Amino acid sequence: MRLWEKIIIFFIVVAGLAGSVFYVAKKENDFNQRLADMSYQLIISEQNINALQKSLQELAQQKSVPAEETARREVVIKEKSQQELLTSAVARVTPAVVSIVISKDVPLLEIVYVNPFGDDPFFKDFGFQVPVYQQKGTQKQQIGAGTGFLIRNNGYILTNRHVVEDTEAQFTVLLADGSQKTAEVVWRDKTHDIAIIKISGSGYAFEQLGNSESLLLGQSVFAVGNALGQYNNSVSVGIISGLNRTIQASDVSGATITLENVIQTDAAINPGNSGGPLVDLNGKVIGVNVATVTGSNNISFSIPINVVRSIISSVLK
Repeated sequence: MRLWEKIIIFFIVVAGLAGSVFYVAKKENDFNQRLADMSYQLIISEQNINALQKSLQELAQQKSVPAEETARREVVIKEKSQQELLTSAVARVTPAVVSIVISKDVPLLEIVYVNPFGDDPFFKDFGFQVPVYQQKGTQKQQIGAGTGFLIRNNGYILTNRHVVEDTEAQFTVLLADGSQKTAEVVWRDKTHDIAIIKISGSGYAFEQLGNSESLLLGQSVFAVGNALGQYNNSVSVGIISGLNRTIQASDVSGATITLENVIQTDAAINPGNSGGPLVDLNGKVIGVNVATVTGSNNISFSIPINVVRSIISSVLK
Protein backbone atom coordinates (compact mmCIF):
# COMPACT_ATOMS: atom_id res chain seq x y z
CA MET A 1 0.00 0.00 0.00
CA ARG A 2 1.29 3.33 -0.99
CA LEU A 3 2.11 5.99 1.57
CA TRP A 4 -0.47 8.49 0.41
CA GLU A 5 -3.21 5.84 0.68
CA LYS A 6 -2.18 5.16 4.27
CA ILE A 7 -2.35 8.87 5.03
CA ILE A 8 -5.90 9.13 3.59
CA ILE A 9 -7.08 6.11 5.62
CA PHE A 10 -5.56 7.65 8.75
CA PHE A 11 -7.51 10.93 8.29
CA ILE A 12 -10.74 9.04 7.64
CA VAL A 13 -10.33 7.07 10.89
CA VAL A 14 -9.51 10.22 12.86
CA ALA A 15 -12.55 12.06 11.43
CA GLY A 16 -14.82 9.16 12.31
CA LEU A 17 -13.53 9.07 15.84
CA ALA A 18 -14.06 12.84 16.18
CA GLY A 19 -17.63 12.56 14.91
CA SER A 20 -18.33 9.80 17.38
CA VAL A 21 -16.97 11.88 20.24
CA PHE A 22 -19.11 14.89 19.15
CA TYR A 23 -22.21 12.72 18.90
CA VAL A 24 -21.61 11.22 22.35
CA ALA A 25 -21.03 14.70 23.83
CA LYS A 26 -24.25 16.03 22.27
CA LYS A 27 -26.21 13.09 23.64
CA GLU A 28 -24.76 13.72 27.05
CA ASN A 29 -25.73 17.42 26.91
CA ASP A 30 -29.30 16.56 25.89
CA PHE A 31 -29.54 14.09 28.73
CA ASN A 32 -28.26 16.63 31.22
CA GLN A 33 -30.80 19.22 30.00
CA ARG A 34 -33.67 16.77 30.36
CA LEU A 35 -32.43 15.84 33.79
CA ALA A 36 -32.37 19.52 34.80
CA ASP A 37 -35.91 20.01 33.45
CA MET A 38 -37.15 17.03 35.41
CA SER A 39 -35.49 18.34 38.58
CA TYR A 40 -37.20 21.73 38.12
CA GLN A 41 -40.56 20.06 37.59
CA LEU A 42 -40.03 17.99 40.74
CA ILE A 43 -39.31 21.17 42.72
CA ILE A 44 -42.51 22.84 41.39
CA SER A 45 -44.55 19.73 42.19
CA GLU A 46 -43.14 19.65 45.72
CA GLN A 47 -44.14 23.30 46.21
CA ASN A 48 -47.66 22.59 44.95
CA ILE A 49 -47.95 19.62 47.29
CA ASN A 50 -46.85 21.76 50.24
CA ALA A 51 -49.41 24.43 49.37
CA LEU A 52 -52.14 21.80 49.08
CA GLN A 53 -51.18 20.32 52.44
CA LYS A 54 -51.38 23.78 54.03
CA SER A 55 -54.85 24.35 52.54
CA LEU A 56 -56.01 20.98 53.82
CA GLN A 57 -54.69 21.79 57.29
CA GLU A 58 -56.56 25.13 57.31
CA LEU A 59 -59.73 23.41 56.15
CA ALA A 60 -59.35 20.81 58.88
CA GLN A 61 -58.95 23.58 61.45
CA GLN A 62 -62.12 25.27 60.19
CA LYS A 63 -64.03 22.02 60.39
CA SER A 64 -62.75 21.46 63.90
CA VAL A 65 -64.27 24.76 65.23
CA PRO A 66 -66.04 23.92 68.50
CA ALA A 67 -69.82 23.61 68.33
CA GLU A 68 -70.19 26.41 70.88
CA GLU A 69 -68.23 28.80 68.68
CA THR A 70 -70.26 27.82 65.62
CA ALA A 71 -73.49 28.42 67.53
CA ARG A 72 -72.22 31.79 68.76
CA ARG A 73 -71.38 32.87 65.22
CA GLU A 74 -74.83 31.84 64.01
CA VAL A 75 -76.47 33.84 66.82
CA VAL A 76 -74.42 36.93 65.95
CA ILE A 77 -75.42 36.65 62.28
CA LYS A 78 -79.08 36.12 63.20
CA GLU A 79 -79.11 39.06 65.62
CA LYS A 80 -77.52 41.31 63.05
CA SER A 81 -80.07 40.23 60.47
CA GLN A 82 -83.01 40.84 62.85
CA GLN A 83 -81.60 44.22 63.86
CA GLU A 84 -81.35 45.24 60.22
CA LEU A 85 -84.92 44.08 59.60
CA LEU A 86 -86.19 46.09 62.57
CA THR A 87 -84.44 49.34 61.71
CA SER A 88 -85.47 49.04 58.07
CA ALA A 89 -89.12 48.41 59.02
CA VAL A 90 -89.14 51.36 61.45
CA ALA A 91 -87.74 53.64 58.75
CA ARG A 92 -90.52 52.58 56.35
CA VAL A 93 -93.36 52.96 58.86
CA THR A 94 -92.69 56.16 60.82
CA PRO A 95 -93.26 58.68 57.98
CA ALA A 96 -96.95 57.67 57.88
CA VAL A 97 -97.55 57.76 61.66
CA VAL A 98 -99.21 60.94 62.97
CA SER A 99 -99.92 62.49 66.35
CA ILE A 100 -103.47 63.67 67.05
CA VAL A 101 -103.96 66.64 69.38
CA ILE A 102 -107.43 67.02 70.89
CA SER A 103 -108.51 70.58 71.72
CA LYS A 104 -111.71 72.04 73.02
CA ASP A 105 -113.21 75.39 73.95
CA VAL A 106 -113.37 75.32 77.72
CA PRO A 107 -115.13 77.98 79.81
CA LEU A 108 -113.06 80.67 81.48
CA LEU A 109 -114.30 81.23 85.01
CA GLU A 110 -113.81 84.07 87.43
CA ILE A 111 -114.76 84.48 91.07
CA VAL A 112 -117.32 87.16 91.91
CA TYR A 113 -118.96 87.98 95.23
CA VAL A 114 -122.73 88.21 95.44
CA ASN A 115 -125.38 88.57 98.13
CA PRO A 116 -126.71 85.05 98.72
CA PHE A 117 -130.10 86.49 99.61
CA GLY A 118 -130.50 88.39 96.41
CA ASP A 119 -132.77 91.40 96.59
CA ASP A 120 -134.44 90.39 99.85
CA PRO A 121 -134.97 93.77 101.57
CA PHE A 122 -134.55 92.28 105.05
CA PHE A 123 -130.96 91.12 104.39
CA LYS A 124 -130.08 93.84 101.95
CA ASP A 125 -128.31 96.03 104.45
CA PHE A 126 -126.36 93.26 106.22
CA GLY A 127 -123.70 93.17 103.51
CA PHE A 128 -123.53 89.39 103.12
CA GLN A 129 -121.20 88.40 100.22
CA VAL A 130 -120.20 84.90 99.12
CA PRO A 131 -117.80 83.89 96.29
CA VAL A 132 -119.26 82.19 93.23
CA TYR A 133 -117.79 81.17 89.89
CA GLN A 134 -118.98 83.06 86.84
CA GLN A 135 -118.09 82.33 83.21
CA LYS A 136 -116.47 85.17 81.37
CA GLY A 137 -115.83 83.47 78.04
CA THR A 138 -114.11 80.42 76.58
CA GLN A 139 -110.55 79.41 75.81
CA LYS A 140 -109.23 76.72 73.48
CA GLN A 141 -107.16 74.17 75.39
CA GLN A 142 -105.55 70.83 74.67
CA ILE A 143 -107.48 68.16 76.52
CA GLY A 144 -105.90 65.00 75.16
CA ALA A 145 -103.69 63.34 72.57
CA GLY A 146 -103.51 60.14 70.56
CA THR A 147 -101.95 58.52 67.53
CA GLY A 148 -103.08 57.55 64.05
CA PHE A 149 -101.58 56.42 60.77
CA LEU A 150 -102.26 57.23 57.15
CA ILE A 151 -103.94 54.49 55.12
CA ARG A 152 -104.39 56.44 51.87
CA ASN A 153 -102.18 58.95 50.09
CA ASN A 154 -105.08 61.43 49.99
CA GLY A 155 -105.18 62.00 53.74
CA TYR A 156 -107.33 59.27 55.29
CA ILE A 157 -106.09 58.31 58.76
CA LEU A 158 -106.98 55.34 60.95
CA THR A 159 -107.15 55.74 64.74
CA ASN A 160 -109.21 54.66 67.77
CA ARG A 161 -112.75 55.85 68.26
CA HIS A 162 -112.05 56.87 71.85
CA VAL A 163 -109.32 59.23 70.59
CA VAL A 164 -111.85 61.25 68.56
CA GLU A 165 -114.98 60.46 70.57
CA ASP A 166 -115.78 64.04 71.64
CA THR A 167 -118.08 65.57 69.03
CA GLU A 168 -117.41 69.08 70.33
CA ALA A 169 -113.62 68.83 70.17
CA GLN A 170 -111.25 69.91 67.41
CA PHE A 171 -108.56 67.54 66.13
CA THR A 172 -105.17 68.65 64.87
CA VAL A 173 -102.88 66.18 63.11
CA LEU A 174 -99.11 66.55 63.47
CA LEU A 175 -97.33 64.91 60.55
CA ALA A 176 -93.87 63.34 60.70
CA ASP A 177 -92.38 66.27 58.76
CA GLY A 178 -93.55 68.70 61.45
CA SER A 179 -96.50 70.17 59.54
CA GLN A 180 -99.98 70.45 61.07
CA LYS A 181 -103.40 69.82 59.56
CA THR A 182 -106.92 70.15 60.90
CA ALA A 183 -108.78 66.84 60.68
CA GLU A 184 -112.43 65.98 60.23
CA VAL A 185 -113.98 62.77 61.56
CA VAL A 186 -115.25 60.59 58.71
CA TRP A 187 -116.35 57.52 60.65
CA ARG A 188 -116.75 56.33 64.23
CA ASP A 189 -117.38 52.59 64.43
CA LYS A 190 -120.05 51.61 66.96
CA THR A 191 -118.80 48.06 67.54
CA HIS A 192 -115.04 48.34 67.36
CA ASP A 193 -112.87 51.05 68.84
CA ILE A 194 -111.97 52.30 65.37
CA ALA A 195 -112.38 55.67 63.66
CA ILE A 196 -111.34 57.21 60.36
CA ILE A 197 -110.42 60.89 60.07
CA LYS A 198 -109.25 62.94 57.09
CA ILE A 199 -106.87 65.80 56.45
CA SER A 200 -106.65 67.91 53.31
CA GLY A 201 -103.98 67.36 50.70
CA SER A 202 -102.55 64.39 48.83
CA GLY A 203 -99.30 62.60 48.12
CA TYR A 204 -98.86 61.44 51.70
CA ALA A 205 -96.85 58.38 52.67
CA PHE A 206 -99.21 55.66 53.90
CA GLU A 207 -98.93 52.30 55.62
CA GLN A 208 -99.04 48.84 54.06
CA LEU A 209 -101.52 46.54 55.82
CA GLY A 210 -100.42 43.01 56.67
CA ASN A 211 -102.28 39.81 57.55
CA SER A 212 -103.16 39.35 61.22
CA GLU A 213 -104.43 35.82 60.59
CA SER A 214 -100.89 34.51 60.11
CA LEU A 215 -99.48 35.81 63.41
CA LEU A 216 -97.54 33.45 65.66
CA LEU A 217 -96.87 33.51 69.39
CA GLY A 218 -93.41 34.88 70.02
CA GLN A 219 -93.28 36.75 66.73
CA SER A 220 -91.33 40.02 66.91
CA VAL A 221 -93.35 43.23 66.52
CA PHE A 222 -93.04 46.90 67.36
CA ALA A 223 -95.41 49.74 68.21
CA VAL A 224 -95.16 53.38 67.13
CA GLY A 225 -97.02 56.21 68.80
CA ASN A 226 -97.25 59.58 70.49
CA ALA A 227 -96.11 58.33 73.89
CA LEU A 228 -97.68 60.22 76.81
CA GLY A 229 -98.94 62.77 74.30
CA GLN A 230 -95.47 64.33 74.21
CA TYR A 231 -93.03 62.08 72.38
CA ASN A 232 -94.24 61.53 68.85
CA ASN A 233 -93.07 58.53 66.83
CA SER A 234 -91.79 56.69 69.89
CA VAL A 235 -90.90 53.08 69.05
CA SER A 236 -91.23 50.14 71.45
CA VAL A 237 -90.29 46.56 70.59
CA GLY A 238 -91.85 43.31 71.80
CA ILE A 239 -93.43 40.05 70.75
CA ILE A 240 -96.89 38.60 70.21
CA SER A 241 -97.80 37.42 73.72
CA GLY A 242 -101.31 36.16 73.02
CA LEU A 243 -104.01 35.89 70.38
CA ASN A 244 -107.82 35.99 70.39
CA ARG A 245 -108.07 37.76 73.75
CA THR A 246 -111.31 39.30 75.05
CA ILE A 247 -110.96 42.43 77.19
CA GLN A 248 -113.06 45.11 78.86
CA ALA A 249 -111.52 48.50 78.06
CA SER A 250 -112.47 51.84 79.58
CA ASP A 251 -111.44 55.39 78.76
CA VAL A 252 -110.80 58.39 81.03
CA SER A 253 -114.52 59.18 81.13
CA GLY A 254 -115.29 55.72 82.49
CA ALA A 255 -117.07 54.44 79.38
CA THR A 256 -116.37 50.75 78.76
CA ILE A 257 -116.31 48.60 75.65
CA THR A 258 -115.83 44.87 75.13
CA LEU A 259 -113.21 44.01 72.53
CA GLU A 260 -112.92 40.46 71.23
CA ASN A 261 -110.18 38.56 69.40
CA VAL A 262 -107.57 41.22 70.13
CA ILE A 263 -103.80 40.73 69.97
CA GLN A 264 -101.80 40.77 73.20
CA THR A 265 -98.24 42.14 73.07
CA ASP A 266 -95.54 43.16 75.51
CA ALA A 267 -94.48 46.09 73.32
CA ALA A 268 -95.02 49.15 75.50
CA ILE A 269 -98.22 51.03 74.63
CA ASN A 270 -98.35 54.15 76.79
CA PRO A 271 -101.12 56.76 77.09
CA GLY A 272 -101.06 58.68 73.83
CA ASN A 273 -100.15 55.58 71.80
CA SER A 274 -103.81 54.70 71.26
CA GLY A 275 -104.61 54.45 67.56
CA GLY A 276 -101.03 53.81 66.52
CA PRO A 277 -99.86 50.83 64.46
CA LEU A 278 -98.55 47.48 65.66
CA VAL A 279 -96.10 46.39 62.96
CA ASP A 280 -94.24 43.22 61.98
CA LEU A 281 -90.60 43.11 60.87
CA ASN A 282 -91.68 43.31 57.22
CA GLY A 283 -92.95 46.83 57.92
CA LYS A 284 -96.63 45.89 57.58
CA VAL A 285 -99.33 46.94 60.04
CA ILE A 286 -100.90 43.93 61.75
CA GLY A 287 -102.86 45.72 64.47
CA VAL A 288 -104.21 49.02 65.83
CA ASN A 289 -103.02 49.70 69.38
CA VAL A 290 -106.01 50.17 71.64
CA ALA A 291 -105.40 49.49 75.34
CA THR A 292 -102.94 48.61 78.08
CA VAL A 293 -103.45 47.09 81.52
CA THR A 294 -102.84 49.82 84.09
CA GLY A 295 -100.10 48.90 86.55
CA SER A 296 -98.98 45.89 84.51
CA ASN A 297 -95.55 45.15 83.14
CA ASN A 298 -96.20 45.72 79.43
CA ILE A 299 -99.49 43.91 78.85
CA SER A 300 -101.08 45.72 75.94
CA PHE A 301 -103.62 44.98 73.24
CA SER A 302 -104.21 45.73 69.57
CA ILE A 303 -107.18 45.31 67.26
CA PRO A 304 -106.27 42.85 64.46
CA ILE A 305 -105.85 44.61 61.14
CA ASN A 306 -108.00 42.02 59.34
CA VAL A 307 -110.97 43.20 61.45
CA VAL A 308 -110.26 46.76 60.38
CA ARG A 309 -109.93 45.94 56.67
CA SER A 310 -113.65 45.37 56.25
CA ILE A 311 -114.40 48.71 57.94
CA ILE A 312 -111.97 50.53 55.66
CA SER A 313 -113.44 48.86 52.58
CA SER A 314 -117.01 49.76 53.50
CA VAL A 315 -116.27 53.37 54.48
CA LEU A 316 -113.79 54.26 51.74
CA LYS A 317 -115.58 52.78 48.76
